[in-house]
Amino acid sequence: MHVIRHTQDMATADRGGAFALGNFDGVHLGHQQVIGQASSIASQNSVPSGVLIFEPHPQQFFFPDKPFFRLTPFRAKTRLLEAQGLDVLAALPFDANMAERSAESFIGDILVAGLGASHIVVGYDFRFGKGRAGDGALLEKMGRELGFGVTIVEEVTDEGETYSSTRIRECLHAGDPQGAARLLGHWWSVETHIVTGDQRGRTIGFPTINLPLEEHVEPALGVYAVLIEIEDGPHEGSYKGVANIGRRPTFNKSDVLLEAHLFDFEGDLYGAHAAVSFVEYLRPERKFDGLDSLKAQIALDSEQARERLKKVAKPWELAQ
Repeated sequence: MHVIRHTQDMATADRGGAFALGNFDGVHLGHQQVIGQASSIASQNSVPSGVLIFEPHPQQFFFPDKPFFRLTPFRAKTRLLEAQGLDVLAALPFDANMAERSAESFIGDILVAGLGASHIVVGYDFRFGKGRAGDGALLEKMGRELGFGVTIVEEVTDEGETYSSTRIRECLHAGDPQGAARLLGHWWSVETHIVTGDQRGRTIGFPTINLPLEEHVEPALGVYAVLIEIEDGPHEGSYKGVANIGRRPTFNKSDVLLEAHLFDFEGDLYGAHAAVSFVEYLRPERKFDGLDSLKAQIALDSEQARERLKKVAKPWELAQ
């Protein structure tokens, strides 16, 4: 998949494709329907398949002081989009110029002149351009005038539940990673580089890797059974583990940190890139009266996590 940040960087071979438009935060099953339509149309017409997103997310531009809300920051989203088999990812910068661009200018200058798009696919509620004035109807009108096709994908539901990024965030806030995964079609993960922590875990027999949340949405604080993917370095591979995400009140900390203990692992992972996938919520975070009680609880948490992770039946489900 070719990733471009500016339309002038687009190779001639990547122009003329069928493009899905959207933020696609989470790349959930509803998003995958939109992207799948673009891929199908591209295949039928022997043209490239692509997605156009904005980076940073427009909400980060308009509301810079809003708490982090993203399910998938750029690197994670890129990985998930690549897994959809796309040829091109246009990740255009969302800045003051883009925010002021009219819907008509966006269509003419970005979609037609910039990407040379032959077909555009959007969800039923997609809005774009200054003041969110553009919608599917405008795309269809200008498509007839400028010579590109338009497909509008209706709301995607499962047993009456709409696939939406907002609903997924609600699941995570409620400590329901399995509910989030059913909507995503994959486990929700925190993906970032491992940083140096206080190294207290080593002293009690449970060394951890430490990952800042950075731009990720904050889920319910507490202990989870997790799957860990180390993406580079000598220990690259898949592991199971138990993780705490929280403020570590036992040690009077206040910042939120993800600490994950990898089962049956020894080695140095500092600086490696890791993806920690949340499988099951085990308990809320709490303060302990000392290291001995904390160590005993971690041992119980680890035993429970091992047992639950034995029952992973599908990429996002647990066997009952």
